[in-house]
Amino acid sequence: MKDLTNGSIVRHILAMAPPIMVGMVTIMICQLVDLYFVSGLGDAAVAGVAAAGNAGFLVNGLMQVLGVGAVALIAHAVGRKDRADANLIFNQAMVLSVLFGLLTLVAGAALSRAYMRAIAADQATIEAGTIYLLWFMPALALQFATQVMGSALRATGIVRPVMLVQTLAVAINIALAPVLISGWGTGYALGVAGAGLASSIAVAVGALMLLVYFRKVERYVAFNPAQWRPRPRHLMRILNVGLPAGGEFAMMFIFMAVVYYVLRDFGAAAQAGFGIGQRVLGLINMPALAVGLAAGPIAGQNFGAANAARVRETFVKAALIVTLVMAGFMILAQAKPDLLLGGFSNDRETMEVAYLFLRIISLNMVAQGLIFTCSSMFQALGNTKPVLLTSATRVFTYSLPAIWLSTLPGFRMEHVWYLSVATTTLQAGLSLWLLHREFNKRLSLAPKEKAPVQGSPEPVAPLAREPV
Repeated sequence: MKDLTNGSIVRHILAMAPPIMVGMVTIMICQLVDLYFVSGLGDAAVAGVAAAGNAGFLVNGLMQVLGVGAVALIAHAVGRKDRADANLIFNQAMVLSVLFGLLTLVAGAALSRAYMRAIAADQATIEAGTIYLLWFMPALALQFATQVMGSALRATGIVRPVMLVQTLAVAINIALAPVLISGWGTGYALGVAGAGLASSIAVAVGALMLLVYFRKVERYVAFNPAQWRPRPRHLMRILNVGLPAGGEFAMMFIFMAVVYYVLRDFGAAAQAGFGIGQRVLGLINMPALAVGLAAGPIAGQNFGAANAARVRETFVKAALIVTLVMAGFMILAQAKPDLLLGGFSNDRETMEVAYLFLRIISLNMVAQGLIFTCSSMFQALGNTKPVLLTSATRVFTYSLPAIWLSTLPGFRMEHVWYLSVATTTLQAGLSLWLLHREFNKRLSLAPKEKAPVQGSPEPVAPLAREPV
């Protein structure tokens, strides 16, 4: 366990963010490698895998219910020096991870084809996406357990083991992708099914490695069978924090589904180009997201420790770092988009769509980074309802106008991207205003801090606490 209630906040962020980012980037690279090898199967296969991957946003929403709830409550317990509560939350979250994983398997088997029929441009894309989803579902189901284990470690300030596990799992996925997709060395190509199977095998190996780590190394939080019996009050503590954050991903699922819906009349090449551009955009968003994820446990532990000044300072420092990073990537995407998109498809029409998408969407990178940071702060404070509110606002202000625009004569793809820039900027402004209000509310019991006398410890102000 690492105490984040003392020491330099910037140093804590910079120490935690790189391992978090490496883990996320390796996962994104894995997805891009899958797309690279699938691209050899044609536009329908690329569009099918990209569209099917959007279902991951919905499953990720359920994962966030557990991950966000576990991080917030365990971080608060660590800040209070309440190890017993931290372990109870961890084990109750693991119980939920098993239930959610089983639900994912059942829903995937029953609904994959219906989902692809609703958003795909043609029958070939429907078939490719359905096959990929069925083979990819075991990976999504297992990720619930890995999410809880990784979140528990992050709440205690430990991030390197998860990074190492994710990196090794992704290496396995990358090694298996050409073998299973294209038949390298075997002569038996599984196509899009191979992409899903490679991911499922890699995630299974990663889950096993994390389990071994918890059994052999981790001591602060640990598996305790005596705490596996569901306890409604503590399950509700996790869900009360996690459900609104999970709803944010559900909103993203709706947002992406609307994009695919309004693009389907432009053909498979348009959907494929959007899929490639979206994956690359996700990759260059990773540094800002990593900073936000690092700031969350820092603010959460300090909230649990009743230190108002460090909670506010964590937000300010994280927001400044994120703004600088995202401004740099925005300039790169505007000046040299070919450096980010080159090599993903040989189809000229597909790549033209990807270039257009990235040039326009990159305009909202700073706003998106601030959204990430605000989201982490809401999680740290144990109130994620504002996150759901801002996401729902973006979806509402985007979806209806996008669908309406798609019915007008002269409708072009860039209308979709410019509308996205406008609604993301609106979401960022609303997030900042709600966070300011939340700070005033949740930290309202903290008296004004007096400047500490040189050599004396920094005064600690009492905070409003969540009920235990």
